[in-house]
Amino acid sequence: MAVIEITRDNYEAEVLQSDKPVLIDFWAAWCGPCQMLSPVVDEIADEREDIKVCKVNVDQNEYLAMEFRVMSIPMLVVMKDGVETNRSIGVITKDEILGLL
Repeated sequence: MAVIEITRDNYEAEVLQSDKPVLIDFWAAWCGPCQMLSPVVDEIADEREDIKVCKVNVDQNEYLAMEFRVMSIPMLVVMKDGVETNRSIGVITKDEILGLL
């Protein structure tokens, strides 16, 4: 499944109302560690049909960054039934990401 870019406009429909668990990657173009983690997140999106994988550019979506209290990136958040169930800050391995789910 393709990665979905999340904005304030589609956040509710894509994340809060999702019938699947959602993995959200908070990132920025200038962030080196974000660039390292991004291909791993993309790979998970391609492999897993049972989850929804989304990305939030914190520079373009400050509202969502504030809503999730993003203090450091990359940050991954897992949402199930509209509720945050897990969170990780920094670069982690694919197995660690799958463990969050």
